[in-house]
Amino acid sequence: MVRLWSNSPRGRLKEPILRAQFIVFMLGVCFLRFSLYAGPPFHTDDPEPVELYHWEFYCASQMTGSQDGISGTAPHFEINYGIFPEMQIHIIVPLAFSHPKIGNSAYGPGDVELGLKYRFVNETSSMPQVGVFPLLEIPTGNAEKGLGSGNAQVFIPLWLQKSWGQWTTYGGGGCLVTITPDPLNSWFVGWEGQRDFSEFITIGAEVFGTIIPTKSSENEAAFTIGATVNFNDNHHVLFSVGRDFAGPNDLFLYAAYQLTIGQGSK
Repeated sequence: MVRLWSNSPRGRLKEPILRAQFIVFMLGVCFLRFSLYAGPPFHTDDPEPVELYHWEFYCASQMTGSQDGISGTAPHFEINYGIFPEMQIHIIVPLAFSHPKIGNSAYGPGDVELGLKYRFVNETSSMPQVGVFPLLEIPTGNAEKGLGSGNAQVFIPLWLQKSWGQWTTYGGGGCLVTITPDPLNSWFVGWEGQRDFSEFITIGAEVFGTIIPTKSSENEAAFTIGATVNFNDNHHVLFSVGRDFAGPNDLFLYAAYQLTIGQGSK
């Protein structure tokens, strides 16, 4: 996830932002994709939880475009809450869509995602912060219509992060288990780097890949470029674009409006 300025967005723009929020929401409806292991606006995540008793709300959309068509969310709603020190709870509730090149298009509820992020090592001058963020995807979407996976999935990753002044880098990876009578395991790895150019904007880029040992033809490697814009302590815009450079040759798009609530909001 893009680290907001000094762990707390400090943008100081005082002009009304309702028009900007509306534009971002409409962009979000257009830029669609839902991914089990995503840290807005990237696929790679970080170990940093939401601060204690703080909230993060996202109205977001993601898209994957492939040779078979496009699919994603329009939109999805994400909530993160700092329930204990160094721990947050997480939920994503999506409205999904599928528009294949051959067959019928569909729109409706997608798979719900639940998660728990826990940071067990704090960052020091010589050590990175380290945390885990297990995720459970519940197959609430209609798989026959392309709105869900049709199976429960569990992603168990380990994430690390280190900062130097205006620069931050984070990454890691983990195993994704699809729970079926014959379970299918795959691996995700990713690393991101970013720079705070001001209190208003942070820009970053990542490389990531998935490995499916039993189906090498589905392996992929990709990159993403994204940014976070901080209008003030509470209102933020996130967006990214990327594509594969090895594997399926998919295109990835993401856009979101984020609302943070809490004293000294993260």
